[in-house]
Amino acid sequence: MKALSEIQLPDDRRYTDEHVWIKPDGEEFAVGISDFAQDQLGEVVFVDLPSAGVRFGAGDGFGTVESIKSVNTLYMPVAGEITAVNEALDATPALVNVACYDKAWMLRVKPDAVADVEALLTADAYRDVLEK
Repeated sequence: MKALSEIQLPDDRRYTDEHVWIKPDGEEFAVGISDFAQDQLGEVVFVDLPSAGVRFGAGDGFGTVESIKSVNTLYMPVAGEITAVNEALDATPALVNVACYDKAWMLRVKPDAVADVEALLTADAYRDVLEK
C-alpha cells in the first residue's frame, strides 16, 4: 500500500468521506473512487454499476467494487440521475487501479443541486479525513 504522502488527490474535484470523488464535466459530473480507495482495495476484479436513467439520493449505494480482498459498496456523493456508465470497466475493471481519476470514471450524474457538489470535501479537507 502507498504511504499517505503518495496518495494522489487532484484538486479539480470534490470528495466524500466514503472515498468517492465527483468532478464537473460539462453540464454533468463524473464520479469515481479515490486513489486512496483503490489502493486499499488492491487489485480490482469486478465493478457492478447501475444503468443510465436511474435516480439515487445522496448517500445511497449505487454499485459495488470487488477486489481480490473484498466487496465494497459505492455511495452516491449527491442526489441525481445517472446519465452514463463507464462500460469499459466491464471488460477491464483493473483500470480502477491504474487510472482512477480519468479512464476509470464510473458514472456520470446530473445532480439535483450543484450546490450539493460544492458542499463536499475539497482535496485538502479529504486529506485531513485520511490523516485521522
